[in-house]
Order: sequence, then structure tokens, then C-alpha cells
Amino acid sequence: MSFWSAVAVALAGTGAGIINTIVGSGTLITFPTLLFFGVNPLVANVSNNIGLVAGGVTGAWGYREELDGQARTLRRLMPMSFLGSVVGAGLLLVLPAAAFRAIVPVLILIALVLVVAGPRIQARVHPEGDDGPVPRWHAPAMAAGVFAAGVYGGYFGAAQGVLLMGLLSALSLEPLQRLNAYKNVLSLVVNFVAATVFVLFAREHIDWLIVALIGVGAFVGGIIGARVGRRIPPNVLRGLIIAIGLVAVVKLVRFP
Repeated sequence: MSFWSAVAVALAGTGAGIINTIVGSGTLITFPTLLFFGVNPLVANVSNNIGLVAGGVTGAWGYREELDGQARTLRRLMPMSFLGSVVGAGLLLVLPAAAFRAIVPVLILIALVLVVAGPRIQARVHPEGDDGPVPRWHAPAMAAGVFAAGVYGGYFGAAQGVLLMGLLSALSLEPLQRLNAYKNVLSLVVNFVAATVFVLFAREHIDWLIVALIGVGAFVGGIIGARVGRRIPPNVLRGLIIAIGLVAVVKLVRFP
């Protein structure tokens, strides 16, 4: 890899760290960049996943104020992300990419509908507002959704944040920025577990130079993304999620 290629990969990592922290879908920057420079797709996917863990750490830390007092919720959801990511990473190692990626655009579109309709769904389910009782089915439905998002994130990862935000927007009354903080933590769990599986069972598909370049870039990007993302108004954030989700769908359908 030439000097300028390395710089481009590191900058792609920074961009991915920023976007992952604010919305998700940073893989849509790094993965095509690696393919452009001739990296094998499987090596690119595995190495990219490991490198982006660094951005997940700084992004989640940057949202620590929004996570204050939310330990109970995270303790309930993090194990589901953990289990889902183990399943997803295992599927990546045994199934052809086309077997799962074919349904990804549909999943993202469903998530975007949930992001758009989230406030109306909340109003129907919680007509009393924040003070009303939470339906019993919410907790298991959210846990199942987080598990499914973990499977997807462990397998491929692009737009994992959009899927999580769609789910959380529909099933939680928490402010959007707090949900974004949840998303950052849960995505970090998925990426970390998947990265661990790859290190243990797929070392031959890891390019450690790529991991280092993306890791350094994503580390910086996570810091920037948290500082910018926490200042974005909820409606603007919702619009940004929708815009990036649509870009992800077009990218995956037109340029797989």
C-alpha cells in the first residue's frame, strides 16, 4: 500500500468514525475505499470491522452524559447485542455474502419507516405520554430487535446504526439523543465481539495495516462525531438518519 493510499484509508476511517457516532453506516465509507484499492472483499470486511472498534469506544464515551442513569436498560440490551453479534460473525465465516446481503436493503427501509413513524407509534402506544405505563411486550420486542440487529452487525455492519435507531425510536419514549447513545454502546458491543471472533477464528483474513489505519482514523472520528452529534436537534438528527439510510439502500442495491 502506497503512502497516499494509506492516508486515504485513514481519512476514510475518520469519516466512518464520525458518521457511526452520529448516525451509523460508516462502513459505507471504509468498505468501498478498501475495495477501490484492490483489497479482497472478505479481508476488507473483517479488517474494517476490527479497526472501527476504536471509533466505537470514543463515540460511546463521548455520549456518556446521555447514558447517565441508564445502566439498567443497558444491562438488559447489551447481552442481546452480544449474542446476536456472535451468531452474525459465525454466519460471515460459513455463508456466502449474497445469502444475507440480499435482504439488507429491505431491513434498512423498514428501519427508516420506523424512524419516520416513531413519534406516531409512540403516541399510539403511549397515549398518556411519558407518565403512562409501558406495555409488557415492549421489553421482549426490543430485546428481540436488538438481537436481530446484532446478527446483522456481526455479519456485515453497514447501516447497523440505522436499524437500531429505527427499532429504538419505535419502542422507547427516551429522547432521540439518548437513543443515539444507546445505539453507540450496542454497536460497540457488536463490533467488539465480532472483532474478537475474527481474531480468534479468521486471522488469515486480517490485514493488520488496514486495521491500524482505520483504527487511528476512527478513534479521532469518534471524538469529533460525539462533539458534533450531541449538538444536533432531534428533527435534524432524524432527517440525517433517513438521508444516510437511503444512501445505504441505493449503495447496496445499485453498487453491491
